[in-house]
Amino acid sequence: MPAPSHHNPFADWLDGHATPLTHLDPDAPLDDLEPLRELIGDARVVAVGENSHFISEFSRLRRRILRFLVERCDFTVLAFEYGFSEGFPLDAWAQGEGTDDDLTAQLAEAIPVGVDESLRWVRRHNATAATPVRFAGIDIPAAGGSLLPALAPVADYLRQVDPETLPAIQKAMRIAESFAGSSAASAAPAWTRLTSAEQDSLSAALMRLLIRFRAVAPLYLSRSDQHSYDIALRRLEAACNADYGFRAMAGLYAGNGLTADTSARDVYMAGSVVWHLEHLGPGTRIVLAAHNAHIQKTPVSFNGHLTGLPMGQHLHDSLGDDYVALALTSITGHTADMRPDENARFGFAIDNTALEPPEPGSVEAAFADADLGLSIADLRQARTEVSTGPDRIRIQSAYLHTPILDAFDGILTTPTSTVADDVES
Repeated sequence: MPAPSHHNPFADWLDGHATPLTHLDPDAPLDDLEPLRELIGDARVVAVGENSHFISEFSRLRRRILRFLVERCDFTVLAFEYGFSEGFPLDAWAQGEGTDDDLTAQLAEAIPVGVDESLRWVRRHNATAATPVRFAGIDIPAAGGSLLPALAPVADYLRQVDPETLPAIQKAMRIAESFAGSSAASAAPAWTRLTSAEQDSLSAALMRLLIRFRAVAPLYLSRSDQHSYDIALRRLEAACNADYGFRAMAGLYAGNGLTADTSARDVYMAGSVVWHLEHLGPGTRIVLAAHNAHIQKTPVSFNGHLTGLPMGQHLHDSLGDDYVALALTSITGHTADMRPDENARFGFAIDNTALEPPEPGSVEAAFADADLGLSIADLRQARTEVSTGPDRIRIQSAYLHTPILDAFDGILTTPTSTVADDVES
């Protein structure tokens, strides 16, 4: 008696087109990842996502993909959902500066999203590589938790090229210090407790500095150099976008925010990726690690409301086929739900949540129906062969509704997911 066919046409398509993977071990042989070669083609930026931070399987799989793209496809940069400004000392460490133990101190205040193990592999690789891999931060400072990691080096730059502006940036830094936290989850509530005058004063000072940076660029360049100017300007832009984000988040939680107003962080991250492509020279190819919701090519909506235009959408618009987005998800297991908690270290608590069976219509349900475990699917072919694709993908224990075949170029699934042991409850 023939087995019953899947009710989901996309599951039927997966059954004939998805490729099983052999290993999760980051140090295992890489041959099973060869399907990635055709999927990515000549793309200059390959984004590798995850449906939740703090998941062991996703971290291990992303490190395998990083190895494959560097060792077999000649990728030259690891970019991470990590502060643009804070990324420069990490790059220096990855190039061999300091001791192996210095990384722990550098990441002591950062949210543990898996950058450490990837960086350690890059440093080991660079010790013998003919072409070293660079590290690039792309995000606003401290994941939106503080403007100071960006503003402090800008102040140092202005001290050299334009000391007349020091009172303005010092005023901005004093206000920023009063609500600084380890992430946006802790800083945003503190920002709302500033007076309206303080909020407006901070925004005005930052915008005045930004306009002056651009208006008197020839003066600054005569007193420094192009590279130093470019970095300082990008840092200042990070502070401005982060400041805008505080207002956007306040409006979102108050229920009176503007449509897609939380996009300021994502457009900054997209711009940072392009910035590194331009500044690291010809032949630069970037492996970009960030959350699925940041790398997707389609808008982000919750409960039918457009909340943001993600980094991936901006990169797809600017780079076209030079941008490839690979989502990571799981069928069963546990996830790390992030619950706001101002008393927690990073402004949120992490709940180790058991996953319910995949929802009908989700990409996870399709992989389950196709009886696929650890595997990879190239979605570009499915766009022309499947009449209806999945309309949702997990985001922690919930679902983000979006047309999956448009949002991502490839999907990698693990049969289960577990919350990392070193994540605080």
